[in-house]
Amino acid sequence: MRDFDILEKFGHEQIIYCSDKEAGLRAIIAIHDTTLGPAIGGTRMWNYKSVEEALIDVLRLSRGMTYKAAVSGLNLGGGQAVIIGDSQKDKSELLFRTFGKFVDGLGGRYITAEDLGTDVKDMEFVRMETKHVTGISRALGGSGDPAPVSAYGVYLGMKACAKVRWGNDSLENKKIVLQGAGHVARYLAEHLHNEGAILFIADIIPERAEKLAGTVRADVVHPSEVYDFEGDIFAPSALGGILNDETIPKLKYKIVAGAANNQLEDEDKHGKMLMDKGILYAPDYVINAGGLINVANELEGYRQDRALKRAEGIYDIIMKVLKTSQEENIPTNKASDMLAEERLNKIGRIKTIFSSGK
Repeated sequence: MRDFDILEKFGHEQIIYCSDKEAGLRAIIAIHDTTLGPAIGGTRMWNYKSVEEALIDVLRLSRGMTYKAAVSGLNLGGGQAVIIGDSQKDKSELLFRTFGKFVDGLGGRYITAEDLGTDVKDMEFVRMETKHVTGISRALGGSGDPAPVSAYGVYLGMKACAKVRWGNDSLENKKIVLQGAGHVARYLAEHLHNEGAILFIADIIPERAEKLAGTVRADVVHPSEVYDFEGDIFAPSALGGILNDETIPKLKYKIVAGAANNQLEDEDKHGKMLMDKGILYAPDYVINAGGLINVANELEGYRQDRALKRAEGIYDIIMKVLKTSQEENIPTNKASDMLAEERLNKIGRIKTIFSSGK
């Protein structure tokens, strides 16, 4: 009954445990909601401390994908997969091809893509076993690395926040701290540098932070210092759960807007804490929707110019979320949830009407 209790608590339709000893595969696929269409979401490979930790992560990420697709106007549902393992040591063709067979067995209910710890090459191994995969290389007709479109959406969402906070959306001379120096952060930093922002980079791998800082004339900040830093915008662009009881009281930023998923450790509690502190928070699944928009575009025959054009809509969506938050006097994450649920409920009613023949 435990697994059924979990499904009911988080509102998921299906949880699939995938195991193959020979391939070294231990994975979980979570399908949250298919009201709007087949569930789509990345495959994250991470060295989780326990199966329970992996399960919580996949449940949160898949739910976030449902809301991300809904608020972005996409006809897709929410799903996610996690593979338990060290992405630096445990990858193999057999691992990902075996995982691809599990994805294929779902018959299109779940479409996977790359995520933290996986890349285009990994998805090409998955593609050898199933057509239900995106994020493959341009050479094979796919979209390749989604980071450029994801970063562009974050950049525009950040500008929308600036518009609400300061009356104009210019980021020139704004002090912006990027937590994380991965693929998305790299492209985001380039956009911000080109607009004249004053950048600070932090990463748990010092060499990576220094390399990115050198390309965009930024200063390097130690990871432990980002929460005490006094700046204009904080851009979490690494792991989630970093906005919590310990970190939020320390923050001295006007805006939190970044690419990381699940930034709020507790969605009910910490969104309100940011609101009460006067910090404008861009809900992560809204501002980082460019990656989803990119791979969704691949399903139609990929064109990056079309994906970038659609990602421009993130600016208006963030503005709508912030307006709703102000009008309803609710945290921004609750405002975005409300807008997503309105679309889910509307389409759900339409499906009910058509299925009943009324």
